Amino acid sequence: MALNKPFNRGPRLPFKRKEAEHNINQFIKAPEVRLVGDNVEQGIFSLRDALAIAQEQELDLVEISPNAVPPVCKVTDYNKFVYEQKKKLKEIKSNAKQTVIKEIRFGPNTDDHDFEFKLKHAMKFLESGEKVRAYVHFKGRAIVYKEQGEILLLRFAQALEEVGKVEQLPKLEGKRMFLTVAPKAAKK
Repeated sequence: MALNKPFNRGPRLPFKRKEAEHNINQFIKAPEVRLVGDNVEQGIFSLRDALAIAQEQELDLVEISPNAVPPVCKVTDYNKFVYEQKKKLKEIKSNAKQTVIKEIRFGPNTDDHDFEFKLKHAMKFLESGEKVRAYVHFKGRAIVYKEQGEILLLRFAQALEEVGKVEQLPKLEGKRMFLTVAPKAAKK
């Protein structure tokens, strides 16, 4: 058995080029298009005329709204168009608010001091605009104290009334009982 023999992976497949997400130039199928763009007379043109206008300006004809009747095409440089689309998408994503959910864990027999300690943390989280998900975890046979867990969570929600509003009342899922509280006023 030769150890220095290279591993044969079979025939090498050619690199597949990613297809364009928009129809451009000769790949547009519609006989008539609504033409838009800079330095272009806007209106409805036959595909041949629209392609001629785009070639005249040494630009591409890009189908931006294929479901419209007739489809809307823009005379622009395709690479620049794709770059601007990605830039807009990135800006939209950066402006979207990320919701952060902080979890606070209780036991069914949580002491008053621990309760107050965790309550202070929850208040800080809610004041900074984050959601709080409090849960009581039942270990072993502690599940027989689910009423105690529910009372604890309701007491927790009542204590947070000033800074938060309850989104989801106590609900038992498996060995955990959950309560979700959202901030009342958005973070400024």
